[in-house]
Amino acid sequence: MENGFDIYTLLFLILAVVIFLRLRNVLGRRTGQERPPYDPYEASDSKANGAKDQKQDTVVPLPRPRGAPEPGPMAGAEERLKGFAPKGSPLAKGLLAVVKSDPSFDPKEFLEGAKAAYEMIVMAFAGGDKKTLRNLLGKDVYDGFTGAIDERKERGESVESSFVGIDKADILEADVKRKAAQVTVKFVSELITATLDKKGKVIDGNPKKVREVTDIWTFSRDISSRDPNWKLVATEAAN
Repeated sequence: MENGFDIYTLLFLILAVVIFLRLRNVLGRRTGQERPPYDPYEASDSKANGAKDQKQDTVVPLPRPRGAPEPGPMAGAEERLKGFAPKGSPLAKGLLAVVKSDPSFDPKEFLEGAKAAYEMIVMAFAGGDKKTLRNLLGKDVYDGFTGAIDERKERGESVESSFVGIDKADILEADVKRKAAQVTVKFVSELITATLDKKGKVIDGNPKKVREVTDIWTFSRDISSRDPNWKLVATEAAN
């Protein structure tokens, strides 16, 4: 029994050594220079970073032509004014002065805001809305408008008004006086308006007829202030 046990033990040892040697030949030995296990997420990040670096390497900044001026606040100003004033005209010079004092000024955007303000002011005046008028009018114009509202109220009169739309809005003048930029706009609009007495009788206008109205309004903004809003500071009725 003892000799049998020794033989079997010896056979198992020989078999284990053979298996170990074969595995070593197939798998190789670790030398400390092996690559780490493949991580698909890390590989994706590396590829993306490599592409990004390669893209950045291909961007070559173009040199500024010798003697070319640095872009300033007036860059693109004349392009913005095209279609609003003939080049070299008094209006163009006035608009350039406004742009110089306020580089963010754009006549197209200004006109859009002016048209919105025009409608709000007309309807607020008709409805006696002093709160809305206070935010849109300069002091002198506000006092004149609210005075007319108060007189109308004392007489027991009311105004019925419907705003049809603005047919045309053109910039007539522009200038910078002291610390105020001023732009004058001519509005041609269509309104339905009628003034009624305290008994509801129409004493002015026609509640069923569209009327064309032409107004010339001047808007102003304090360029030394951070407040970007323009206010109506002068009015003139052309008809």
